[in-house]
Amino acid sequence: MTADRTVDLRRSWPLFLRIFSLMLGTVILVQLLNFGAFLLMPPPAPVIYTTSRLAMVAQSGRDPTKRLAIEETGTPPGPSHDARDLALGHLIATDLHLPETAVVVQSDQRMGPTIIGAFHPPPPMGMADERRRHRAMDDALFGDFRVYVQQPDGRWHVITPTDRMLSPWRMRFVLWFVLAAVGIAPLAWAMSRRIAKPIALFAAAADRLGRDPRAAPLTLSGPSEIAEAAASFNQMQERLNRYVEDRTTLIAAVAHDLRTPLMRLALRLEKAPDAIRLAGEDDIREMSERIGAAMAFVREMTRHVRRQRLDLRSLAESVATDAADRGGDVTLLPGPAISMEGDAPSLKALLTNLVTNAVHYGGSAQIALRRERDVAIIEVSDNGPGMVPSDLVRAFEPFFRAERSRNRDTGGTGLGLASVRAVARAHGGEAKIENRPTGGLLARVTLPV
Repeated sequence: MTADRTVDLRRSWPLFLRIFSLMLGTVILVQLLNFGAFLLMPPPAPVIYTTSRLAMVAQSGRDPTKRLAIEETGTPPGPSHDARDLALGHLIATDLHLPETAVVVQSDQRMGPTIIGAFHPPPPMGMADERRRHRAMDDALFGDFRVYVQQPDGRWHVITPTDRMLSPWRMRFVLWFVLAAVGIAPLAWAMSRRIAKPIALFAAAADRLGRDPRAAPLTLSGPSEIAEAAASFNQMQERLNRYVEDRTTLIAAVAHDLRTPLMRLALRLEKAPDAIRLAGEDDIREMSERIGAAMAFVREMTRHVRRQRLDLRSLAESVATDAADRGGDVTLLPGPAISMEGDAPSLKALLTNLVTNAVHYGGSAQIALRRERDVAIIEVSDNGPGMVPSDLVRAFEPFFRAERSRNRDTGGTGLGLASVRAVARAHGGEAKIENRPTGGLLARVTLPV
């Protein structure tokens, strides 16, 4: 009972809610990782430079710790209007025994004490300690700043802090996010596949319907949107099959009912003169044979089959052997086996029709089988006279005969190629026919494997 309720609960989740939950969970997980990085790897405290140290570096021309860089420029700096920068410049100039105008400090540290306090919260202290700390902060520079010191020759030395892009703290932070991404990627992949799986199954079912209209209906599972779409898909499949069955049943009924008036017509022709009777009997016989071929075609198209894996080359070998036993000149070119899912009787009938037409109209048949990616290609060629372009367009129409005579022995019933195309399309493929450049016809059938 609990398991059934769990399944129903999963099915009741709409697809948009699943996607929303995945996105929300991802955002929450990222924020948790950021919070973890903040707790485990707090930003380092900024390096504080006192005015006395800056004066020492300006006097010696180098910094032993290599944290300060000194450059020389001939462009004088712009004046600073910040009171703190002016006070710091005055202290440095006093240490260097230079006039105040010879030292210019440019910084943006008005919020400096607050930032420093956030990095290192001050411990409880008395009033004396508090005054000492503020005095130290008033006598220091940190962060991004520039100190210009004028030289005797009029040029300026510019002292700036060196900032390494890949500091150890930044490297640890980057490594943290790389490891987090590597750890989250499999989980995100699995959840995304789980959400997209019903859609992929729905697409596969639509493709299967194109290959086999009588395939089993879709299972009504997954999110509510997919379940509703599957139900509509099953209804569409049922309506299409019912429509096709109604049409074929109507054709079969009409073909069957035509036998009765033909029989009455044959009885009436028995009293007619011999010339009229013989001609009428030939026409009646041809019409009866056409009706029989049409009913056989309808029965074949409406036959319920169970498809299975088969070897297409083995079917071709069987058809070639049967045609050769009947005296036909049939050749099957060598090649590897081609496995596909299909109805063996229908595919064998397809090959038989193509080989029979090639032998009958072209004198010989050459069968070639090959596979290109996910498609099996059947090619049956002959050395006959070929067909005019206008007949090639209508070659697959039912009851169309390129040979215009009334003789069935030379013209056939006109259902062979129609049956070939119907079988090919029922398997999700296609059939075409064309003239060969060297003469004769080439029939090509493509089938998905």
